[in-house]
Amino acid sequence: MPGMTISALARAGGVGVETVRYYQRRGLLPEPPRPAGGGLGGGVRRYGEEELRRLRFIRSAQAAGFTLEEIGELLELQATDGRPRAREMARARIAALDARIAELSTARAALARLADECAEDARGPCPILTAFER
Repeated sequence: MPGMTISALARAGGVGVETVRYYQRRGLLPEPPRPAGGGLGGGVRRYGEEELRRLRFIRSAQAAGFTLEEIGELLELQATDGRPRAREMARARIAALDARIAELSTARAALARLADECAEDARGPCPILTAFER
């Protein structure tokens, strides 16, 4: 029987079965029809390479920081000549990542300063602990 079960698809895509089902409920991943036969609940749904490719696309886009809503839009753009919108979305994502990197860099510098202050003077409360009380 050709195709993958939902568990095989999930495993190949590096996610859990419930994640695949969640993506289906969100409309990001199609749910193939259940074939006739095979007992009370019908046959087992089978997934192909296209569903696996789409699942991997979703996971990669998430890793790049896109929301599931944005990923849905990117998937729709694949069917059209959506280059300008895809580029706009990527640039917006880059700007958000740059802002987050700047925020993390500031937090890192502050924590490094507190760690140095804590190491310099063993008297009194640790500056790291008192900084979090503010």
